[in-house]
Amino acid sequence: MLIKKKRISISDIATLKKEFALKGLNTVCQSAKCPNIGECFKNKRATFLILGKNCTRNCQFCAVEKQKPQSLDPVEPLKTAQAIKALNLSYAVITSVTRDDLQDGGAYHFAKTISAVRKICPYCKIEVLVPDFLGDVKNIDIVLKAKPDVFSHNLEMPKNFYSKLRTYSDYNRSLSVLQYAKSFNFKIKTGIMVGLGESKKEIFETVNDIKNLKTDVLTIGQYLSPSKKHYPVIKEYSDSEFEELADFAKTLGIKDVVAGRYVRSSYFPA
Repeated sequence: MLIKKKRISISDIATLKKEFALKGLNTVCQSAKCPNIGECFKNKRATFLILGKNCTRNCQFCAVEKQKPQSLDPVEPLKTAQAIKALNLSYAVITSVTRDDLQDGGAYHFAKTISAVRKICPYCKIEVLVPDFLGDVKNIDIVLKAKPDVFSHNLEMPKNFYSKLRTYSDYNRSLSVLQYAKSFNFKIKTGIMVGLGESKKEIFETVNDIKNLKTDVLTIGQYLSPSKKHYPVIKEYSDSEFEELADFAKTLGIKDVVAGRYVRSSYFPA
């Protein structure tokens, strides 16, 4: 599916931001400067950022702040569920900054949030977009036992770019996180960006790796540099190029593929 940008409603954005401010919550919609904030909220979807707003890693493409991590808010799971109910959301994506400073990587906080949402908003589908938990399956298990509807972890980019742009991450480790969740028959999802200077061959190889995991949903979006301090955009992809990438992924057997300039990993959940 090729996605083109629709008009954003300022009133929708104001409503969403007001609710988050009242609950003292963070959201990727704002922290990562997502271009789809109004559109997603209009469709009763939003992405919640738990575990604070400061990340322990320093990826060169990401707008999320890299500072000393905050203490966990024990009431955050409940406040997240209450916000979902107040906003009458039908689909919530729960994601987080990476917290390598925590023994469980924040896994229990994810599980508590899923449980709180299930209790207060049983009608709302839950997607978790998790960090790699340093590949520790015990922590992945904690999240899986809470039974999210979709388990998501972003591959982000071809393997060759990890050493430069994702210094503390590992391509094969990220693949293994998704593979582990799939081994328990969870619906899995991942996202990649293009425009970093990668070749078409590198993209195709990455998509093929994703296919081999029996991935259910793949998002492909244009990398948009958050500021002049971040890694620059090397190439702007056209609609026809995004369509080609989506068609390639579908021919490999990936059922749901969403591609386009403004597509982000939590955009148009399956």
